[in-house]
Amino acid sequence: MAQTPGAFLRIDGVSKSFGSFQAVRDVSLTIAKGEIFALLGGSGCGKTTLLRMLAGFEDPSAGRITLDGQDMTGVPPWERPVHMMFQSYALFPHMTVEKNVAYGLKHEPISAAARADRVRAMLDLVQLSQFGHRKPHQISGGQRQRVALARALARQPKLLLLDEPLAALDKKLREHTQFELMSIQDRTGVTFIVVTHDQEEAMTLADRIAVMDKGAVKQVGPPSEVYEHPATRFVANFLGSMSQFEVTVAKIAGELATLDVPAFAASVQAAAIPDLVRGEPLTLAIRPEKLAIHAARPDAANVIEGQIKDLAYFGKDSLYRVTLPSGQLISVHVVNARRDGDRRPDWDDRVWVSFDPASAILLRD
Repeated sequence: MAQTPGAFLRIDGVSKSFGSFQAVRDVSLTIAKGEIFALLGGSGCGKTTLLRMLAGFEDPSAGRITLDGQDMTGVPPWERPVHMMFQSYALFPHMTVEKNVAYGLKHEPISAAARADRVRAMLDLVQLSQFGHRKPHQISGGQRQRVALARALARQPKLLLLDEPLAALDKKLREHTQFELMSIQDRTGVTFIVVTHDQEEAMTLADRIAVMDKGAVKQVGPPSEVYEHPATRFVANFLGSMSQFEVTVAKIAGELATLDVPAFAASVQAAAIPDLVRGEPLTLAIRPEKLAIHAARPDAANVIEGQIKDLAYFGKDSLYRVTLPSGQLISVHVVNARRDGDRRPDWDDRVWVSFDPASAILLRD
């Protein structure tokens, strides 16, 4: 599914202001043909405003959008080879599923027979052929989502924009529908841009993610790169859980840096980042799943002593919150791989937490 980024969609220095408020700030992105690209961020970060500019519902205050070599400046929404699928799905309740899918084709210069063939093909694509004569209220939320997708794809757009497409679904249905969306995109080859605030949804669906905050793009890359190598503290915090500690560089030896960590009352090692200097203040960030918890002190590079303050058992995994010598907390995520075995650490137990130097992230911003 992933492809090398090309110039199918170019967003060059795009900004959007509403009076004195700047909703989008100098965004530049290049998106490949056939890619699933996610705009990820919290409420008010500018992702939906950027999507609306791609659809033609808003005009940029500055910058340019080019789709498949065509400058979109001044092109109205109805003349763009773009379709937007809204969070509410916007289905007509009085129309059947079949007529909802056909609605977008009523002004297309095709025969009635060709229109009917395309509607049947779209319903086949989303596996709803047997529901064509039902009304939207007679099908499930996941099925309504697929009807909206079929209607959007019926017009054969070059670019499909999806605004929080799975937000109305429950957790299990959302997880199932994510894979359906990926399969449909793979079969059609249409370029998808998905707006979401859900990090797991973005990482499951997308070939690449742009993390946005306050109208600006903070980092762009494949999900694994953005998650494992966040460029800033904001990105590290937004994508998953992260424990962060202020540190000072004590020594640099090749690819390893030794760090003084007041919160640990100890020194630890981490993979060095470019241009480190001794004495430099940094932030050390560690994800809970990169940590291990032990009842006895292990023989490891980085070991921190602490006491279990809280624990939560989720069945497949457990989350421990460990009080460090400084009084600060560090979170440790443990997969419960066995039903039986050694006694698990419990409340108030003295424990040791360890991590590999390569698992630690050093951040300047």
